[in-house]
Amino acid sequence: MKRIILIGYMGAGKTTIGRQLALALGLQFYDLDWYIEMRYHTKVSDIFANEGEAHFRDLERRMLHEVAEFEDVVISCGGGTPCFGDNMEYMNQQAETVYLKLEPEVLAMHLSMGRTVRPLILGKSGDELLEHIKKSLAEREPFYSQAKHIVDVSLMDNYEKISITIDLLRKELGV
Repeated sequence: MKRIILIGYMGAGKTTIGRQLALALGLQFYDLDWYIEMRYHTKVSDIFANEGEAHFRDLERRMLHEVAEFEDVVISCGGGTPCFGDNMEYMNQQAETVYLKLEPEVLAMHLSMGRTVRPLILGKSGDELLEHIKKSLAEREPFYSQAKHIVDVSLMDNYEKISITIDLLRKELGV
């Protein structure tokens, strides 16, 4: 039985890398945000807007506990998931956790080019976005750094290098 949970800041590539890692290992892939949207038939951004972050974090915790019971899976979590309640401790108990680490400037570039609406950065200019990322990372790093495995993917900023990342993860995880 294998469970691998990918964590890191939004825009770190958790979903893209997670999908490819699952394929390479013959495992199922679940994106926690997509799982929530499927279960509740509403977008995460709408949950944030209509119910607030506290409600979303409670829902996210419950869905994490559900998905982390699945066997033979790779799970990508939202950027804030490890930072609330006992989520990081729980993930470490349930799975091999991997922090996909990127420098703030690389994250800002990824997020500024992103096609996904992300409630926590909506409407921020380039400089505001970079400052927000730096501040958020400083707050989240103590949680992220509790992962069993840390892989710096800062230099792997395009999809052609995903296979290198997958190879690094396989080596790190021993699979």
